[in-house]
Amino acid sequence: MAKTLKITLVRSTIGEKPKTRATVESLGLRKINQSVERPDTPDVRGMISRAKHLLDVEEIS
Repeated sequence: MAKTLKITLVRSTIGEKPKTRATVESLGLRKINQSVERPDTPDVRGMISRAKHLLDVEEIS
């Protein structure tokens, strides 16, 4: 069974580099405390690592 990640935006993207902002938005996050569920793939993990200081990530089985 594939793992799923629950990703929550916990800090604002104000003042961040444009690439970091674009990465957060491409994950589907637009507002603080908004959460999305994404599959646990290398692509998503890479996006999370770019903006890890803004996100909270939980594994959902």
